[in-house]
Amino acid sequence: MTKLSVNINKIATLRNARGGNIPNVQQAAIDCELYGAEGITVHPRPDQRHITYQDVELLRPLIKTEFNIEGNPTPEFIDLVLKHKPHQVTLVPDDPAQLTSDHGWDTITEKPFLKSIIKRFKEAGIRTSIFVDPDVEMVKHALDTGTDRIELYTESYACGYFSDRSVSIKPFVEAAKVANSIGLGINAGHDLNLENLAFFIQYVPNVLEVSIGHALIADALYYGLNNTIQMYRNQLINP
Repeated sequence: MTKLSVNINKIATLRNARGGNIPNVQQAAIDCELYGAEGITVHPRPDQRHITYQDVELLRPLIKTEFNIEGNPTPEFIDLVLKHKPHQVTLVPDDPAQLTSDHGWDTITEKPFLKSIIKRFKEAGIRTSIFVDPDVEMVKHALDTGTDRIELYTESYACGYFSDRSVSIKPFVEAAKVANSIGLGINAGHDLNLENLAFFIQYVPNVLEVSIGHALIADALYYGLNNTIQMYRNQLINP
């Protein structure tokens, strides 16, 4: 079954808007696991506008399922990951000024850089995943970087879901087939929600993990965190 990793960045965003420690990010992570999340994802950015480097330090000993740190592999980010050794690191090619991640790696032109970074993480015993668009060539070349998994960037699927979901999902199916054939594990994330998640899981083969934050936390405002996590897990169990 596909695992659900809850990205708790938006909880940190809410805390940072007022200062102090409400809501408590550490307690939220503990509760997400208690309610059924099979992993916790954080994405610390250089400006620390949501998850901070201190959050990572405080969260690391608390996580009992899987801890996934994602971000652009700047020197500071690399040091952070190597210091705290999460179960998984997800490399994302985002600029510090970006509002959110908006594209995957060019695994051809960036291959030497990715290989050198991934080698360091794997030597430390950290599973690696890299953000890629649903492009067959990018998936094929991802294998050469040494990564364990790819994370399919799903914004285009989410944007096209209501106009023609069969068309919007097609490149993801093809990319997943290639990844499966060459031995790359598959994660997925970005704009997946209660409306489009089940269809994605039903048709994209062998997705190991989805990382969901913005939509899940927004839904929790209406349904409650416990109930919302159950609702998302149900989409994964019964697509």
